[in-house]
Amino acid sequence: MAAGEPGHSGGYYFRFLPQRPFPSLSAPETTSRLRQWSMLGRMKAQAFGFDQTFQAYRKDEFVMDRRVTLHFRSRRTEVKKIEAINIPCTQLSMSFFNRLYEEDIVRDSGHIVKCLDSFCDPFLISDELRKVLLVEDSEKYEIFSQPDREEFLFCLFKHLCLGGSLCQYEDVLKPYLETAKLIYKDLVSVRKHPQTKKIQITSSVFKVTAYDSAGVCYPSTKNHEQTFSYFVVDPVKRHVNVLYHCYGVGDMS
Repeated sequence: MAAGEPGHSGGYYFRFLPQRPFPSLSAPETTSRLRQWSMLGRMKAQAFGFDQTFQAYRKDEFVMDRRVTLHFRSRRTEVKKIEAINIPCTQLSMSFFNRLYEEDIVRDSGHIVKCLDSFCDPFLISDELRKVLLVEDSEKYEIFSQPDREEFLFCLFKHLCLGGSLCQYEDVLKPYLETAKLIYKDLVSVRKHPQTKKIQITSSVFKVTAYDSAGVCYPSTKNHEQTFSYFVVDPVKRHVNVLYHCYGVGDMS
């Protein structure tokens, strides 16, 4: 498919927006943290514009455009099937995570409470934070309900906490919260309701997986909890921000 052509007759027309910055990922403090978490160079964000009114029921057609997925792939392939799972995106405050303090997952000082080492394959669990994120039969797993865990903000936070294959975990909560907040604000659009004056989120978020004749081909040919691609759609500006990460060893330098 030549650049600038619609994906198919009647489909969306996408254009890459290379000038769109993502300061949350390029800031020196963030790059230092991503390096420590073994995610530097493996987590990427890019933006695209599109030419038609976004309609949620056309989400599969929307994300099918190969120019979007192939920006993160070196091997061209013919996509046979695509899954676009709706990810709730309603949280407007980091107070969503206050329960980590209230339930003694994190001390008042901000230090994460340690625990005896165990494994939840492939992750080492050495503190109460990773336990509440991963171990379903742990005592405090239910402080976050299933709807809570499906929220985009929670997903971002969890991905940062788990990191890449050589992740050096934090002893304190603050870096995870700060980085999740920065990325969330960078990707998600909001507006003030004209009548109530309350801030409301206008973006729709989808977790995207694509398949070719051999199986999964995007975001990677290998499934992993830490390999993901989120499409964050702004229907007002007609922009979509794509956040991508492929699990592995991040850049060390």
